[in-house]
Amino acid sequence: MLAKRIIPCLDIKDGQTVKGTNFVNLRQAGDPVELARAYSEQGADELVFLDITASFEGRKTFVELVKRIAANISIPFTVGGGIHELTDVDRLLNAGADKISVNSSAIRRPELIDEIAKHFGSQVCVLAVDAKRTEKGWWCYLNGGRVETDRELFSWTREAGERGAGEILFTSMNHDGVKNGYANEALAILADKLSIPVIASGGAGSKEHFRDVFLEGKADAALAASVFHFGEVKIPDLKSYLCAQGISMRLMR
Repeated sequence: MLAKRIIPCLDIKDGQTVKGTNFVNLRQAGDPVELARAYSEQGADELVFLDITASFEGRKTFVELVKRIAANISIPFTVGGGIHELTDVDRLLNAGADKISVNSSAIRRPELIDEIAKHFGSQVCVLAVDAKRTEKGWWCYLNGGRVETDRELFSWTREAGERGAGEILFTSMNHDGVKNGYANEALAILADKLSIPVIASGGAGSKEHFRDVFLEGKADAALAASVFHFGEVKIPDLKSYLCAQGISMRLMR
């Protein structure tokens, strides 16, 4: 059985880590380099860095900050935000990223997924999906959740996998920052429909929520932000708890 992964997320705005609720009401959460180093030392399996306003503001990701973080961690590092073309991917990989997360740019031009997979390998390409459950079902949003699209969650993620995405990072906008648990029903459907790993995001508030997302949501990895940033859940304690629940985890030696 493959070990499940615990992934802290650094949402970056103006060079600082922030966290909100339902994608709004952002508050400061600490220095990103210090947080990254701490998570690496605490046994996080990976780290995700999302420049959450880069696409909306029409600019590139903060490359210098990516370099500083990469120099201070020893775990796989995924970077997203403002990535539109292969030169952006190349620049961030050279800055120390291991994987690249694309969202808005892939919805606007799906061929970007094919290009990244072809040039750098599927393992580099993570499709991030911000989706909201509405009366019509689950629909995808771009520009940090600001703009609704005509892309339906399950069909879009299936297409992305066929184009060469190596993983899906699904954030439920309904659950983001609310701390009432992940969107386990939708996650389980994704897990059943897709042949690539699914990272769950949005809703972590307790250790039990991580247990549920692995057992009920069938997620391969669980991403969280504020519960880690503000010390509500400690990664070593969380991993020990999950192991006791029969969930395979990589533990620090």
